[in-house]
Amino acid sequence: MNLAAALATSRGALRRVTIARHRLQARAARYDHREWQVKRRERTRHLIELGGLVMKADLVALTDDDRAVILGLLGEAASRLRTGERDRLLMLWRRRGQRMFAADTLPDQD
Repeated sequence: MNLAAALATSRGALRRVTIARHRLQARAARYDHREWQVKRRERTRHLIELGGLVMKADLVALTDDDRAVILGLLGEAASRLRTGERDRLLMLWRRRGQRMFAADTLPDQD
């Protein structure tokens, strides 16, 4: 066997071992039950779900994916929740959200 063939064989073997190692590490990470890892996965899932709500409300399309605008909208909602209208606003927005989940569509306007 010449040197080039031996090198190609070695590279192929290294590639297969590297792929197998990555698969093993990924599998181990899925079943990692250390407390900090579990909390990290829970937080990640929560953030993904919240991002899904932003998408479901069509805020990304309506703002042309302008994250400053989206943050401003959320900041405005938070500001309004700090007023005396908090309970009324929560009730109103909860009902609207429940209707949106039930209909799986967005209302045109109120």
